[in-house]
Amino acid sequence: MRGKKAPRRKVKADTQYQNANVARLVNKLMRDGKKSVAQKVVYDCFALIKEKTKQDPLEIFDGALKNVTPLVEVKGRRIGGANYQIPIPVKGDRKLTLALRWILDASRTRKGKPMREKLAMEILDAYKNEGSAIKKRADVQRMAEANRAFAHFAR
Repeated sequence: MRGKKAPRRKVKADTQYQNANVARLVNKLMRDGKKSVAQKVVYDCFALIKEKTKQDPLEIFDGALKNVTPLVEVKGRRIGGANYQIPIPVKGDRKLTLALRWILDASRTRKGKPMREKLAMEILDAYKNEGSAIKKRADVQRMAEANRAFAHFAR
């Protein structure tokens, strides 16, 4: 590995909710640098959640993130001419990154509604331990469990 490791950047809290996780969601949702569009989608999504549940949307979002966050993942490793899927625990920031990615991917694959509604439905489903993002987490956990025999290859 050449050069220096890139420094970790702190994400500033978003303007409306003063929450760094919401700012990360906006940044992940953003396409082609259109941050104001992504902010509008997220804030409209949170307004929909508040309207449907009559609860604080931040609490629901945090609960959804907690439910989607993975504990272990598999990583491919080549040993002696064979590829093994080695289960490794997920550390630090990567947990949040994976959770946000899975929620956004699941909401993007939903059809026939505006993004704010698709995102709101996916967050609500994740809060209730349902939906595609939860299924993705379960698949990753199952894969890690199935390959537990190769855990001794991890360094």
